[in-house]
Amino acid sequence: MTSRKEFFSASDVLQIFRQLCAGLKHMHNLEPPYAHNDVKPGNVLLSHRKGKCPLAILMDFGSARPARKQIRSRSEALQLQEWASEHCSAPFRAPELWDCPSDADIDERTDIWSLGCTLFAIMYGVSPFEYALGESGGSLQLAIINAQIKWPAGPKQPYPEEFHHFVTWMLQPQPALRPCIDDIIYHVDKLVTKFSQ
Repeated sequence: MTSRKEFFSASDVLQIFRQLCAGLKHMHNLEPPYAHNDVKPGNVLLSHRKGKCPLAILMDFGSARPARKQIRSRSEALQLQEWASEHCSAPFRAPELWDCPSDADIDERTDIWSLGCTLFAIMYGVSPFEYALGESGGSLQLAIINAQIKWPAGPKQPYPEEFHHFVTWMLQPQPALRPCIDDIIYHVDKLVTKFSQ
């Protein structure tokens, strides 16, 4: 679609995204809560259905594990970063998994970051930070840690500004400022109502 400069309709973007949220809600509401840890377009199976919005299924749970982890030392922080570098795809990895503080409470909001990146990729075909890989002296890690989103330029944007605000809301560098999955579902349902008319 990207090479042909084609985009999903706003309604299809929201319907696909809503289905992914439903899968994550199930994981995040387990006792204890689980994180997928590798939410990205490559782990979403899309099935096109004639006359209907695509069916989206979140898959590949090989990196899933309990979401909540207390980090209380530099050694624990480095262990988490090493684990994340092996199990979480770099362009979709949350900032706290790139540069974990020595005193941090990690939770399922790492998936919320990845979900925001995935929504951007559903809309535009790439993660919001992959541009950094092509820039001279660019750093994917710095772009992510600083939440330097690069929106596609052009006079005619394929999606309304509300979609950009929605993505930005999920891509807060500070995990405590990120919404939880229930907040995202509430908001996406409002957007579905608004843009499916």
